Amino acid sequence: MSSNAIRVGIIGADTKASWAGASHIPALAAQPAFRLAAVATRREESARSAAETFGAQRWFADPYELIRDSSIDLVTVAVKVPAHRELVLAALAANKAVYSESPLGATVAETEEMADAAGSLHTAIGLQGRLNPSVRRAAEIIAQGRLGRLLSARVAATTFGNGPESVSAYEYFDKAAAGAGFLTIAAGHVLDVVEAVLGDITEIDARTELLWPQVKLVDTGAISVREVPDHLDAIAKTTSGAPVGVQILAGVPAPDACFSLEVRGADGWLKLTGNHPAGVQVGDLALSSSVDFTAPDSPVATGTGPTAAEIWTGASINVGEVYASLARDIANGTHHTPGFGHAVHNSRLIARVEQASLTGLRQ
Repeated sequence: MSSNAIRVGIIGADTKASWAGASHIPALAAQPAFRLAAVATRREESARSAAETFGAQRWFADPYELIRDSSIDLVTVAVKVPAHRELVLAALAANKAVYSESPLGATVAETEEMADAAGSLHTAIGLQGRLNPSVRRAAEIIAQGRLGRLLSARVAATTFGNGPESVSAYEYFDKAAAGAGFLTIAAGHVLDVVEAVLGDITEIDARTELLWPQVKLVDTGAISVREVPDHLDAIAKTTSGAPVGVQILAGVPAPDACFSLEVRGADGWLKLTGNHPAGVQVGDLALSSSVDFTAPDSPVATGTGPTAAEIWTGASINVGEVYASLARDIANGTHHTPGFGHAVHNSRLIARVEQASLTGLRQ
C-alpha cells in the first residue's frame, strides 16, 4: 500500500444495517489510492466492532474526534440526513476533504450553507449513479450526436423502499423534517442520472401521490404516518433537446424491481437498464444501443462488505467510481467529481419538482 494513500475516516460505518459497510468499505478496499484509517459511530462497542471487522486502524465513539484527528485526510459522512450539517461543517472547518451521502442537507438552505463552506476544498456528493460506467458511455454517445436529433426519452424506475411496510429504524424516511424521503432520495438519484445522460433539466412538470399514508412497521407492529409523497410522474425538458417522461414507483420488491432509460433519436436509440431493488444508484447498469459503441469501462470496485446483507450486492460499484474520481482530483488538484455544488443543483431540482406538484405549474 502506498505511503501516500488518502487516509479515510468514515462516520457511520456500523456493522449492522450500514450502507457504509455495504458500499464504502469494499469500494475503498478495492483501491490502493485509499486507506481506511478510522471509523466512528455513536457508541464505543459498535465503533470498536466496526474497526475490527472492516480493518480500520482506529475507532471513535465521538465522530468529532475523528474529524479533529490530524491523520485523517478525507471524512466520509454516511449517517442520517438530519445529522449531516453539523458533521460536514465541522469537517470542512477542519480543512478536510468530505464525501457526504445524498441528500447533503435536510433543506435547500442547509445544502447551500455547506456548499458555501466548502470553498476550494475537495468534496463529493453521493449521487453515484451518474458515474456508473454505462451511464458515462451513454452520455458520450449523446454528446457525440450519434443518435441524431433527439426525439424523446422515457424513464421507468422503482425502489423497494417507501412502500406500505417498513421497519422502525427507517421510520424517519417518512417524516418531512428529515429531508430524506422518496423525492430527495429515490427521485433525486433517478433525475440525476437523467441529467447525466441528457443534460440539465430546464423545465419540469410533476405530479406526486401519497399512496400509502399509513405504514406498518413490521418489527414492532406499530402504524406510522407517512408525511411525504411515495410516487412521482414527471415530464421534463433537457438541455439536449430531449423531452423526458419519468415514472418512479415505490414499494416494488425484487425480482420485479427495474430501472430503464430509453432515448430515441432520428438516427438510433440507446437504453440503460438495471434491476437492483434499492434503485438506480445501487448496483450496475447495462447499456444497449442501435449504434456501435466501445464497451463501458469495468468498475473499479465490485465487492460487498463483510457484514452486508445479500440485497446490497453491487452497492460498491458506483460508490467506487466516486472514490476513484475523487482520488484523481486530489492527486491533480482538479474538481471534476460531483461535489457539494452539484448537491445544491440536485436539491434545487427536487424543490422544483415539489413546487410543480403543489401548484400544478411547470417549473
